[in-house]
Amino acid sequence: MPTASMGTKMTLHFTNARLIDPATLADAPGSLTVADGVITARDAAAPEGAQVIDCGGACLAPGIVDWGVKIGEPGERHRESFRSAGLAAAAGGVTTIIARPDTAPAIDTPESLEFVTRRAAEASPVRIRHMAALTKGRAGREMTEIGFLLDAGAIAFTDVEAVSTDTKALSRAFTYARSCGALVVGHPQEPGLSKGAAVTSGKFASLRGLPGVHPMAERMGLDRDIALVEMTGVRYHADQITSARSLPALERAKKNGFDVTAGVSIHHLTLNEIDVGDYRTFFKLTPPLRSEEDRLAMVAAVADGVIDVICSMHTPADEESKRLPYEEAASGAVGLQTLLPAAMRLYHAGHLSLPELWRAMALNPARRLGLPQGRLSLGAPADLVLFDPDAPFVMDRFSLLSKSKNTPFDGQRMEGKVLATFVGGARVFGA
Repeated sequence: MPTASMGTKMTLHFTNARLIDPATLADAPGSLTVADGVITARDAAAPEGAQVIDCGGACLAPGIVDWGVKIGEPGERHRESFRSAGLAAAAGGVTTIIARPDTAPAIDTPESLEFVTRRAAEASPVRIRHMAALTKGRAGREMTEIGFLLDAGAIAFTDVEAVSTDTKALSRAFTYARSCGALVVGHPQEPGLSKGAAVTSGKFASLRGLPGVHPMAERMGLDRDIALVEMTGVRYHADQITSARSLPALERAKKNGFDVTAGVSIHHLTLNEIDVGDYRTFFKLTPPLRSEEDRLAMVAAVADGVIDVICSMHTPADEESKRLPYEEAASGAVGLQTLLPAAMRLYHAGHLSLPELWRAMALNPARRLGLPQGRLSLGAPADLVLFDPDAPFVMDRFSLLSKSKNTPFDGQRMEGKVLATFVGGARVFGA
C-alpha cells in the first residue's frame, strides 16, 4: 500500500474501499478524496496528482472518538504519557482522545488545563481534547471556575469516579454549568453502597468471597443525577451505564425531553462477571463487570439508541497495582488499542452492524461534544481509519503501545486489525 509520510498533508484518493458511514448507516463500496486535511469528494475520479491508495476492499471509516481516556500526565506519567497514549490510539484507529481530569493533581484550574493542552499538542500524533474537573480537587464540595475553564478549552466537566455526596454543592455546580452551556459528565453510582466493592453482588461474588455492590447502586446514582438535571436543566452525559435496571430511568429522561445521553465501555459490552474467574485482576473494573443478562441488555440498548456512546474507558495501571489480592488491586483496564477489535466481537456475533458501531464510537460522541469529527461528509476533517474487520490475531498485551499492559483480552483470539490511521489527512499509523 502506498504511504503518506507522517505529519504531511497531501491530496489522497482512497479507492476500492468499503465505506462505513455512521451518519447514513451505509456500508457500501466507494472512494473518498481528501485534500488540505478535509474530505473533498466521494465516489469521484482521482484528482490529478493525488496519491492513490488502493484499500483492497478494506473498511474505511471515520476515526474513533474515544470518550473517557485516562492519561497519567501530570502525576502518573509512568502509567501513561501523552506520547504513549497517542501512539496506542493511532494503532487502534482512535483519532480523537477525550481525556479525563482524574490526574494528580486534578485538572481543575485554567492553568493546569493549559499545561496538559500544550503537552498533548506537542507529544501526541492524534487529537486530544480535555475534560476538566467539576469540583475543586474532585472533592465534590466547591465548583471549579467553569466559565474560565470553558474559555481555556475544556470540552466537558466531570469528577469521574469521585461521586459527590454533597447534593447541594452538586446542584450549584449543575446550575452554574447550565448558565454557561457546559456539558456535565456524571458517574452514576450511589457511593455509600458501592464503597469497598470489588465485583457485582450475587452468587459469583459469594462463591469467590468478594465484596460486591448491587446493580441498583447505579440506578440510584442515575436517579439522583436525572433529578438534578430536571431541576437545573443542565446538559448531562452518564459516562457508563452497565445495568439493565438503569435503562428505564434513562429512557424516561429522554422521553421527557431532558438533555441526557449515556455511554458504556466496550468491556461491559463484551465481558461479564464470570470472566473474573479465579481472581483475575485485569478484569477488575469500575463499575464491576455485570451478569450476562445485563451485558446483553447493554448491547440491545446501544442498538436501540438508548445508550449513545461506546468508549474504552482506558485506565492504565502498572504491574505493581494489579498484582495484588483482588480486593486490593487497582480497578480499570487499558482499551485504546483494543476498542476496535473488541467491538468486532459485537459485529461478528450479529448484534450491531459496522455503521451502528461507528455511530456509537465516532459520530455520537463527536456530535455530543460539538466536534466536527466522526463523519464521512464533505468538509469533515479527514480523520480516518482503514481496517480489516475479519483479520484474526491473538492478543499479546506486550505488543500494546500503552505504557501499561493491563488488558483483559490478553491471550484471547480476536478479529479486526487497523491497517492505517489518518489525522487531518496525515498518516499517523500504518505502512
